[in-house]
Amino acid sequence: MPSRDFKRTDRVGAELRRELGLLVHAAVRDHGLPSCSVSDVEVTRDLDWATVWVIALLPQQSAEAVKALNGLAGEFRRALSRGMRLRRVPELRFKYDDSMDKGERIDALLREGTPPRDDEGA
Repeated sequence: MPSRDFKRTDRVGAELRRELGLLVHAAVRDHGLPSCSVSDVEVTRDLDWATVWVIALLPQQSAEAVKALNGLAGEFRRALSRGMRLRRVPELRFKYDDSMDKGERIDALLREGTPPRDDEGA
């Protein structure tokens, strides 16, 4: 029997990411939340919990956005249960994905560095 390239949790996570991306976009528009988007979804092996990683357009508003999304998690879960073919939709936990902030900080530090001199490395 050939081995599967993707685990079921990966497939469920990808589907949740697509669906939650649409739901979060609508919530930002309808509820006046800080602008944010879904970057990734990690699902536990037993499919009981899903950690939803979000990126905020303005990092200083990230805590407010995550708090609001966690408040709407039950509503999102109900919408997912109507739209997805899963026996049980996982509980949702929203967390801020700071990888973009770290990348921008590293990029800024690299740009601030002194350029190499012409006589080095020759």
